[in-house]
Amino acid sequence: MADIAYGTGQDVTPAELTEFYGRLAHDIAAQPDQIAKMMKNSAAFVTARCEDRLIGIARGVCDGLRGYLTECKLDPVYQGPAAVTRTDGRIEHDKDGIAKEMARRVLSAMYAEGVQRIDTVAYGTEVDFCEELGFKRGAGLVGVTMRAEDWTAAAQDA
Repeated sequence: MADIAYGTGQDVTPAELTEFYGRLAHDIAAQPDQIAKMMKNSAAFVTARCEDRLIGIARGVCDGLRGYLTECKLDPVYQGPAAVTRTDGRIEHDKDGIAKEMARRVLSAMYAEGVQRIDTVAYGTEVDFCEELGFKRGAGLVGVTMRAEDWTAAAQDA
């Protein structure tokens, strides 16, 4: 395993994060000013670097009581041979535990701030990753998503 250096989010710029998202074919095309705001509003932000190159991030947001693990993304090169989709930085099979360590640091930071519950959403094989971290499936819960363009359309129909 390569030497991995973990940071607190202070070590990344909006431009570098924009490049990282582009490299992972992230499905949200955020502008650098939006990324700067996102970084500022994160309750916990962890980066992973290999040879000074950004290879992973994990972030969480919280209101003091409840938290949300918003993302845990790892460059597919570091995901391991069992990764299936290799898209959008989804964590599928992280052979070296890099993503697990990033997520653990985010969760620890939020729990240290007094958060009593942390939620997240997992896609496909990410469910195993989340369950390995200690997340449990909520009975009857269904994850739903709304994008800005959907809100605009819904608001106009109202």
